[in-house]
Amino acid sequence: MCVQEGEQVGEDIEKSVDNRRVSWPLHCNLLQAHMDNREKDSSFRAPTDQISVANSFPLESICEDTETVDKKQNLMNFVPTLRSGEWCDIGERTSMEDTHICIGDLAKKFGNNILSEEVISFYGVFDGHGGKSAAQFVRDHLPRVIVEDADFPLELEKVVTRSFLETDAEFARTCSIESSLSSGTTALTAIIFGRSLLVANAGDCRAVLSRGGRAIEMSKDHRPLCMKERKRIESVGGFIDDGYLNGQLGVTRALGDWHLEGMKEMNGKDGPLSAEPELKLLTLTKEDEFFIIGSDGIWDFFRSQNAVDFARRRLQEHNDVKKCCKEIIEEAIKREATDNLTVVMVCFHSEPPPPVVVERPRVRRSISAEGLQNLKCLLEG
Repeated sequence: MCVQEGEQVGEDIEKSVDNRRVSWPLHCNLLQAHMDNREKDSSFRAPTDQISVANSFPLESICEDTETVDKKQNLMNFVPTLRSGEWCDIGERTSMEDTHICIGDLAKKFGNNILSEEVISFYGVFDGHGGKSAAQFVRDHLPRVIVEDADFPLELEKVVTRSFLETDAEFARTCSIESSLSSGTTALTAIIFGRSLLVANAGDCRAVLSRGGRAIEMSKDHRPLCMKERKRIESVGGFIDDGYLNGQLGVTRALGDWHLEGMKEMNGKDGPLSAEPELKLLTLTKEDEFFIIGSDGIWDFFRSQNAVDFARRRLQEHNDVKKCCKEIIEEAIKREATDNLTVVMVCFHSEPPPPVVVERPRVRRSISAEGLQNLKCLLEG
């Protein structure tokens, strides 16, 4: 059974996302119209007598063969058909601190009609620690804060970053009134707007995209062993002790945790524990098959490519997204996972992934998937 602790927030509208065809982002249309008007306006054209001699010679044309051009055009002329599923399990923990959300139409959910026919889909996984209050608070408030931002939806990257920080501050105010809610949570969200996929991550949940069967990591795990995070932490007076932030936390970015001394500053200054997400933006093409968002309990037992391979095989067998999520979690439990486990998966096609052969170097592995990820963080800095 799936233990959801109230995670049915988006279930009633999740069904509407199946087989929905979404169009190009509104901001792309506005930009194109602006450029068309600019070309028509003679005031933007330089007088012929001011054109330099260098510009009077024709530029050399570098042409691609027709097959290459047609292939690129086919990849770019792609409209995703979204199908989503989710599953979770308490594992061997005494309480369920993970939660998640799937919203097919974010603007409609919160009564924002600015987009007309445009649709923005929103997905998130939140892994709580020290209690479930922070995870549930962020799940319930972050989507609303994003929609209510004055720059929504034309400047989504700024809006999402600002909304993470505002939600964190709002939770701090809530905890100051009701201290029993004090806790923390990692947060990973994914927004699909036309062909744009925007992933925002604060913590060690992970999003992985399958592009033609090849795993593309859409987020970086924020853990104390990551050198880039360590430098940021030490620059604001924090420290790493025995692999833990200030000797207390196993993550370096999270929302909440205002009750932990020395982690965050209420006066607007940066503390060692940051709520600011790292963003990754990608334009989807026909090669993109699906993406997986999982809490850290999944990635302790799955490498990113392993998860993609596993999911592709299951989708080829039954093409059921929710069942595939359940099978990923069951496999993690077989591999002796004990943590809370949550998976959200979104497919971009109505058909199952086609059979492909992905070439990979043969490497003997003698350490765990978690150990490999920690090593990768150290090497990447």
